[in-house]
Amino acid sequence: MRVIARAPQWLRHDLSSKDLNARGRAEETLAAMIVDALSHGTPQEPEG
Repeated sequence: MRVIARAPQWLRHDLSSKDLNARGRAEETLAAMIVDALSHGTPQEPEG
């Protein structure tokens, strides 16, 4: 969930794009971010 919450605005925009190339790049980027988070963890965000 932290990966999604921390995704940059351009990534969120491209994920909803009708342009298949832009959406494909965004999907690959998000997948890489998820793989990295699973293997290395994500920084803890302060609660509150």
